[in-house]
Amino acid sequence: MRDRVQVRLASFLIVALVLICSAGAAKAEGKSMILATTTSTYDTGLLDELLPLFEKRYGISVKVIAVGTGQALALGRSGNADALLVHAPAAEEAFMAQGHGSERLAVMHNDFLIVGPASDPAGIRGMKDAVRALAKIAESKALFISRGDDSGTHKRERALWKRAGTEPSGDWYIECGQGMAATLRIAYQKNGYTLTDRGTYLSQRKVVKLEPMVEGDPALVNPYHIIVVSKKRHPKVKAEHARLFARFLVDPETQRFIGSFGIKEYGEPLFHPDALKERSE
Repeated sequence: MRDRVQVRLASFLIVALVLICSAGAAKAEGKSMILATTTSTYDTGLLDELLPLFEKRYGISVKVIAVGTGQALALGRSGNADALLVHAPAAEEAFMAQGHGSERLAVMHNDFLIVGPASDPAGIRGMKDAVRALAKIAESKALFISRGDDSGTHKRERALWKRAGTEPSGDWYIECGQGMAATLRIAYQKNGYTLTDRGTYLSQRKVVKLEPMVEGDPALVNPYHIIVVSKKRHPKVKAEHARLFARFLVDPETQRFIGSFGIKEYGEPLFHPDALKERSE
C-alpha cells in the first residue's frame, strides 16, 4: 500500500513537473516573434544594436530572417512572419491592398548609389542621372553584378533598367542571387559595377574597394517601412508583439538612435529616421 502511494505521488510529481515545464515553454514561446527583413538592415549591423534594446524593454525575443524584400513579403503572405522591415514601396502597397498587413509605418531611409571599379570602364563617374548611367553601362557592355534575388534593391534596379529602355542580358550582366554585402564583394572581385544601398556600402567599404560613381539622383531614394502582418488574415501571427516592435522602431528615442547609427565609425549615418519627420509635418 505504501509503495502504491509512493508510486502515485511520484507520478503526480512527474505530471506536475511536465505541466509546469510545458507552461513555461509556452510562455517563453509566446514572448517571441519573427521579423522578416532585407539583408541591408542585417548586414549593416543596425539590428544587432536595436534588438537587444527591444528585448530588454518588452521581454520579447526576435528571430530575424534576413532575405530579399520579395522573399520577406512572401513570408508575410504565408503567415510565416509576424513583422516585415522592407524597402520596396510599390510591392509593400500591394501587400497591404491584398489585406496581408494591418499596419505600415515609415521608419527610415537612405539612398542607393551605383558603385564600380576605380578604372570606371563605362565612364559614368560623377553622373547624377542613374538611368542614363545604366544605359551607358549597357552600351559599353561593362560588367554589372545584379543581386538578382527579387530584393528591394533588385526591384529598384529593374525599374531603372526599364526606364533606360534596356533589358540587360549577356556576359556583361551577372545575376548572383546573393545579399547586398555578398554582391558588393563579387562586384569588387570581378571589377564590376553594382547598385547598392548606402548603408551596406559604408559598412563594407573597408574590404570592398569600389568607388561611388552615381549618387544624389531622387530616383535613388530608398525608404524602409515596418509592416505588421494581419492577424485577421493570418490568425497564427503574433500581431501584438509585432505591433509593439513597430511602435518601438518609430519611438523618438529609437529614431534618434537610428539617426546616429554609423556616424562614429563611418563619419555619416547609415540611415535617416523618417518617423520623427512625419510627426513634425
